[in-house]
Amino acid sequence: MSTTDPRITVGVDGSAGSTAAVAWAAKIASLRHLELRIVHGLQLAGVYYGGGVLGAGAEALFDAIRADGERVVADARSLAASIDKDLVVTTDLPNDPPVPLLIDESRHARLLVVGRTGTDGFADMLLGGTAASVVSHAHSPVAVVRGRADSTIPEAGPVVVGVDGSPNSEQAIAVAFEEASLRGAPLTALHAWNDVTWEDAYGTARLLPQPESLEEDEERLLGQRLAGWQEKYPDVEIRRVLVRNRPRHALLEASAAAQLVVVGSRGRGGFSGMLLGSTSQALVQHAQCPVLVVRPEKTA
Repeated sequence: MSTTDPRITVGVDGSAGSTAAVAWAAKIASLRHLELRIVHGLQLAGVYYGGGVLGAGAEALFDAIRADGERVVADARSLAASIDKDLVVTTDLPNDPPVPLLIDESRHARLLVVGRTGTDGFADMLLGGTAASVVSHAHSPVAVVRGRADSTIPEAGPVVVGVDGSPNSEQAIAVAFEEASLRGAPLTALHAWNDVTWEDAYGTARLLPQPESLEEDEERLLGQRLAGWQEKYPDVEIRRVLVRNRPRHALLEASAAAQLVVVGSRGRGGFSGMLLGSTSQALVQHAQCPVLVVRPEKTA
C-alpha cells in the first residue's frame, strides 16, 4: 500500500456485516499503528424533491435519520475502542450517499474497508452494486470483509495472492507480502492457468498444444514474479501453487482456508476498459474470508 495517508477508513451502516468490518479494520489499524476513521453517509438528499422538502414532518424525519446515524457511529467507535483502547479514532457523518462518500474518502486512506452486505445505503453490496462501484473507482486498496459460512471472520491461515503476470498483479504481490509479514502468516502465491484460450469476440475456443511445455512456462513466470519479493521479505514463508483451472475458481477454493485473499482489480485476461475483472468480482461476492482488492496505480 504505497499511499502515505496514516489512516484506515471503514464505512458503517449498523448491519452485521458493517460491525464485522469495523472490528477487522480496528485490528488492522492497531497492527499498523494507524488512525481509524469511521464514516457513515446519512443520504438525506433522498428526502428532498426539487428545491423543497417533502412533507411537513420532514424536520422530524431528518432528526430521526441523524439520530440513527449518530447511534451507528457511536456503536462503531465503542467497538473499535474495545479492540484497542489506545487506537486513534475519528468519525464523520455527512449528508452524502455511500458510494461517492466512500470513493472520496479513499483519496485520503491507506486502506478502505467495507462490509459484505448491509442495510439501506449499502443494501445491494452482495449483488455488486455498492461493492463493485467502490472497488472499481476507489483511489486506495479496498478490503471487503467476508467470512465463513457461519459468518465468523478468520484470523488464522495463510494470506493468498493471485498471480497472473499483469502490472496490477505485481501491485497485489507487494501488498500481499506486506500483509503476510505484518501478520506473521505464510503466503500462498497462486497462479492458475489452462490450456484453452478464447480467440475472438465470438468466443471461439482453441486448445493450446503441448500443455506440459505451457505449464513449465507458467511455473517459470510464477518464480520470476516472486523472486525479488522473497529477498525483501525473508521472514515470510512462501508456498507456490500452480493450478490448471480458472483463477476465480482456484482462489475461491483457497479462500476457505485463508485469512485474507489479495488480488488486483483486473488481470491480464480482462478488457482494458473494465474496471473490475471477473476474478475480483467473484471474490468480492463469494469468498470465505476478507478480500483485499488492489487498484492500479494512477499514472500522471
